[in-house]
Amino acid sequence: MKEKFRMNIRSSFQTRRFIKLWHNLPVEVSEALLLESLRKGMDLTLENIWMKLCCLLLVTLWLWMATLSSSSERCDDWGVDTMKQIQVYDGEPARIKCPLFEAFLKYNYSTAHSAGLTLMWYWTGQDRDLEQPINFRRPDNRINKEKDTLWFRPALLNDTGNYTCMLRNTTYCSKVAFPLEVVQKDQTSCVSQSIKPTEELFYLEHTNGKIICPDIDGFYPPSVRPTVNWYRNCVLVKGFHDRYPEGPTLIIGIVRSVYEGNYTCIVSYKENGRSYNLTRSIRMKVVGSPDKAVPPQILSPNEKIIYELEAGAELVLPCEVYFSFLKDSRTEVWWTVDGKNTDDITDLKMKVSESVFTADLGDKHITRTLTISKVTPKDLKRNYTCHARNTKGEDHQAATVRMKVLAPRYTVELACGLGATVLLVVILIVVYHVYWLEMVLFYRAHFGTDEAILDGKEYDIYVSYARNAEEEEFVLLTLRGVLENEFGYKLCIFDRDSLPGGSEYARGMPAVHALPLYRVGGSGD
Repeated sequence: MKEKFRMNIRSSFQTRRFIKLWHNLPVEVSEALLLESLRKGMDLTLENIWMKLCCLLLVTLWLWMATLSSSSERCDDWGVDTMKQIQVYDGEPARIKCPLFEAFLKYNYSTAHSAGLTLMWYWTGQDRDLEQPINFRRPDNRINKEKDTLWFRPALLNDTGNYTCMLRNTTYCSKVAFPLEVVQKDQTSCVSQSIKPTEELFYLEHTNGKIICPDIDGFYPPSVRPTVNWYRNCVLVKGFHDRYPEGPTLIIGIVRSVYEGNYTCIVSYKENGRSYNLTRSIRMKVVGSPDKAVPPQILSPNEKIIYELEAGAELVLPCEVYFSFLKDSRTEVWWTVDGKNTDDITDLKMKVSESVFTADLGDKHITRTLTISKVTPKDLKRNYTCHARNTKGEDHQAATVRMKVLAPRYTVELACGLGATVLLVVILIVVYHVYWLEMVLFYRAHFGTDEAILDGKEYDIYVSYARNAEEEEFVLLTLRGVLENEFGYKLCIFDRDSLPGGSEYARGMPAVHALPLYRVGGSGD
């Protein structure tokens, strides 16, 4: 019994190795199944073992086919490539090429087809989720495929959606989707504003410029001569000596800035008894000639601009640079502080912003502003330099920054001086009001002139008084003695000089020399 068991084991292992080579069954699995069978019945014969192993072989083969089938269902999905979005006009022919051969795979359609790969097309309608195969057996034969290209003759509005091209065989699969949008032309216009035209650059004052109608090759047979009409801003270009069409090409004699605009070519042709139109738009952009391009010019800062500010204020340094147009040229503007680029400085109070203004002919004004909040005296002593560069050269200019010198403040001194002046004026007014007569007499005594010599009058003062003894005595004795005898004035006394004979008392009264008490004066007026 033991010998028979050994023979069965040996035979079973030989059979296991044979089957393993046949269907690549793992050794561990075969051994486990065999030992399990041996444990259940020690009386297994070689024929029973062969029967068990044949069943196991069938199960393994079925699992392998299922695994292969599931692996073939897996597909490399590149998603929706929105960069490949295609816009076409309603009622016009359109073509879309599978982008797998352009951007995602390293081989072309012919190589893929020779390797046994099949290209299939699917379509997901607008506002739908279900992907369905494209029907190429329509009665009108409007949609068909040619190699890696899907053709619409023509495209209609309901063709809008996502189109998927899938390349696959039994072991490989790869697919990508891209959107197609069919639009209508705007009313009273030859184009639609939703389709942006391609832009082409033309150098100012260059001769024999050419605008070529794009993406029309392959739409009509070479034997067909289409009709091409050119429009500028939807106005027919016709009758100009410096702009004239030559089939799908518009010739511009001398490029001028006034020729800028949107140019549209409408190509009309017939194929298989049907008439088709192709509408293409190009935006003509006139730029400066590279022959006249110059290195960057820093307009600000310069030697005439001085930035003065106090400590704690905000420092704003704009660097304005002019760049002439240069195709494919980098325009760089940056600030350095003490020779170090601000991009490499980690100072929270230091900020840099930039604005770009594009002028005519493609020239640019770039302003890069350096802002430092709450500057310190140390910040005001740093070296701030603006740099600019393009392919024509480089320029740099340092900004003049310094501490603001404050004017001296004499607030206390000015207030005291003004108060003293006002007080002095008030005192002088009071003194003059009280002692004005004495001041007049003092002035006349020392600085006055003898007015009696030149005025041609006989008397200087006219004196009238009340007729009583006291007043008459004061006038004739005191006043007369002081004014006439002391100061030399000529008095006209009413009783003495105005009336014939005068006053007896006045004539008989001797001249009295009195002390000079007051000096009064007056004019004869």
